[in-house]
Amino acid sequence: MLASRLQGIPPTIFSEMSALAVRTQSVNLGQGFPDVDGPPDVIARAVAALESGLNQYAPGPGVPALRQAVARHQQRHYGLDLDPDSEVVVTTGCTEGIAAALLGLVDPGDEVVVLEPYYDSYTAMIQMAGGVRRPVTLRGPDFRLDVDELRAAVTPRARFLLLNSPHNPTGTVLTRAELQAVADVAIEHDLVVITDEVYEHLVYDGHEHVPLATLPGMFERTLSLSSVGKSYSFTGWKVGWATGPAALVGAVLAAKQWLTFTSGSPLQPAVAFALDEEPDFPSRLAADLQQRRDLLCSGLAAVGLDVRVPEGTYFATTDIGRLGWKDGLSFCLALPERAGVVAIPTQGFHDSDAGDQLVRWAFCKQPDVIEDGLRRLAAADLSA
Repeated sequence: MLASRLQGIPPTIFSEMSALAVRTQSVNLGQGFPDVDGPPDVIARAVAALESGLNQYAPGPGVPALRQAVARHQQRHYGLDLDPDSEVVVTTGCTEGIAAALLGLVDPGDEVVVLEPYYDSYTAMIQMAGGVRRPVTLRGPDFRLDVDELRAAVTPRARFLLLNSPHNPTGTVLTRAELQAVADVAIEHDLVVITDEVYEHLVYDGHEHVPLATLPGMFERTLSLSSVGKSYSFTGWKVGWATGPAALVGAVLAAKQWLTFTSGSPLQPAVAFALDEEPDFPSRLAADLQQRRDLLCSGLAAVGLDVRVPEGTYFATTDIGRLGWKDGLSFCLALPERAGVVAIPTQGFHDSDAGDQLVRWAFCKQPDVIEDGLRRLAAADLSA
């Protein structure tokens, strides 16, 4: 009874592995959600909004206060001047932003160039929109962009490029030079670029997140997506936004109105407060996450895993090739019983076999949770 547009799209691996963690009482180092909430004063604003009657439909594009706060955020951090009435739309998390962008812009047969490994909603929504994905692989151990491979992926039917930086799951933060190469290709081939920047503030070791929209000639062809979830540790609030030129933002709104119509009314003023009144929280969070990243990566290396230290995001990637497993999925399905730990295999985020032996681990957990997971791994036999 499944519609053809959904044929071949498996259930999201994140739900499957998190359910496995609950069922086996394992330490969940798989799905990327923190175990501590964001700023208490932001939560208090949401409570106040609930109690003061802000519980009915918000305007479809988002409450004005949040759209204005998003515009101020983009100007303050990146020097981008936006009209909050026509160049900002609020979405139900970045996941809806991705869905609405692809459904609102992609026609059947359009090719979408996308970095591989990719967040799994990208492929699902490209397929639902009738698009054709053209992957460009970030290959281990460094997971850098191969500009020649990018150029080779662009055919006469390519109309869009879907970019994610800081990149989930590899943790790569594209350099200004890599982004300039993307911009050059987009301008040369008249591509619209959709950028997923949900980890924009979670970068480490002095790396810099550069929004593609800030490069010369790119604002007018770039739709930028982000959310409060990762930067402020409110992943369950599902409040995000799309920004860019009015025509691209309008396409998102045109699709969004038939998806959720509007997003959580009492949460939107609280998110506006977070952006305006807690602007330093994401940088403090990033400093804390960098320490937890180092804790996890050193522990994974100590148990014999080849680990790539990420430049951003919540995640570290390991290559398990020398452990003798058929693939990362086999390893991850056996890991709860072997070690009482859950991780995420990344082969499902690839069209190629480049990810068959890669496994993603989350370090957005409290240090004692990470340490517990590492102790369990150290006590287990991880070989096939």
